[in-house]
Amino acid sequence: MEASPNPPVKDPHLPPMGRLGDLLCPRAPQTIAEARLEEGALVDLAIKFAFTINRFSADWLGERLRVCPALSEAVVRQLSYEGLIEETMMTSHGKPMYRITERGGRHAERAMEVNGYLGPAPVSLEAYSAMLRWEFGRTPEVKPEHVTAALANLVLTPRAVEMAGLAVSSGRSLFLYGPSGNGKSSLGRAIHSALQGDFWIPHCVAVRNNVIRLYDEQVHQRVEGGWDHTPAIDQRWVRIHRPMVVVGGELTLDYLDLVYSPSLRYYEAPPHLKANGGVFLVDDFGRERVSPHQLLNRFITPMEHQFDYFTLSTGQKIQVPLRQVLIIATNLSLETVTDPAFLRRMGYRLCLEAPTPEQYAKIFTAYAAKHGATVAPEVLAGLLERYRAQGRELRACEPRDLIERSRDICRFHGKPLELTPDVLDVAWTGYFGTAQPPTQGVVEAAGVPIDGLIAQKAAAAG
Repeated sequence: MEASPNPPVKDPHLPPMGRLGDLLCPRAPQTIAEARLEEGALVDLAIKFAFTINRFSADWLGERLRVCPALSEAVVRQLSYEGLIEETMMTSHGKPMYRITERGGRHAERAMEVNGYLGPAPVSLEAYSAMLRWEFGRTPEVKPEHVTAALANLVLTPRAVEMAGLAVSSGRSLFLYGPSGNGKSSLGRAIHSALQGDFWIPHCVAVRNNVIRLYDEQVHQRVEGGWDHTPAIDQRWVRIHRPMVVVGGELTLDYLDLVYSPSLRYYEAPPHLKANGGVFLVDDFGRERVSPHQLLNRFITPMEHQFDYFTLSTGQKIQVPLRQVLIIATNLSLETVTDPAFLRRMGYRLCLEAPTPEQYAKIFTAYAAKHGATVAPEVLAGLLERYRAQGRELRACEPRDLIERSRDICRFHGKPLELTPDVLDVAWTGYFGTAQPPTQGVVEAAGVPIDGLIAQKAAAAG
């Protein structure tokens, strides 16, 4: 990997960067000093690993610390110098094997009492913050064609597409509201794919003797590439796609702070910190176990200043750059969940109303085609008439729901999906729970003998 002759940003905390093809990567530290951690941090982590095994090699230790061979050898030398490990034998390849000493065992126990973390070596908070600032400054722009492609599977008005695009391209927040079932959650999830570029994040961050685990396999998607096992690249960092984190009714104020595990004695990053550089979607806002106003106040500082404060169990506060597309979606009235002061701080607001009959028909036809079915115009017209007769407002989610139930009916009878009036009649009753006079005849065209089901439904209604 070639050294980058002119680092893009002159930040003393930015890790040294090198170039691998067209990609700038953090260079692997070769010495303990170059790792830029608190004195003794690598030694303490290494001795905890040594405490878990009878014998180990420098290569074994380096794989677990995610450090290059030169640095793992340096750590082993330091452990030996301090009398924490001793050499026991040589492998058939001429490499020494080590074991922990009695003194090393006592050191490991003390280190575990302070911090029970066992995993890849951390980077400093200063290095993580500097890397974020550098990456935020190099983020590729989101263009209209990216937004159009991301939302291509949704039936939206041009204004809705524009508002979503403005939010994601500017990095500002987006407040989605309107009746339930009209695509707020779907839009919030789909717009994520409009974000361009990838990010480097560390496995974990060190703040003195504290470790905050940041990389989460359940949240972050690795970018596969030649850098995964390249010794010249600092393997403490992971290349990820722009993340997306969705939270709902489980959200509390505590959930937005560092989560400390007394048994493991290290911290887990909160969800909005894991979403850094991507999308943080607060779905079903207003249905959490705390008041909406408390949650909104918690978001004000990050939104306005693009950083957030977190508190350690010792009371120490740390500051982390925070830049993401915050999307808040609710089907409750604005008066219930927010106030004018907060709405002024939102980047963009978008109300997703009930679809028009034309939009409903387009959604229905597209979803049917996705499952290999067609719907006759007269069948769709009859379905829309039923909405009108019953005084039901159209919902964008209901074409999907009715087609899914129609598929259940046809599958139950061992037949392929066919959207006929009788099949949709049963699907309607199963979904809305309101019986209608059955149409005459059996679904002969589909070969689905549902006349028995219709008769049962009519008898129950009578």
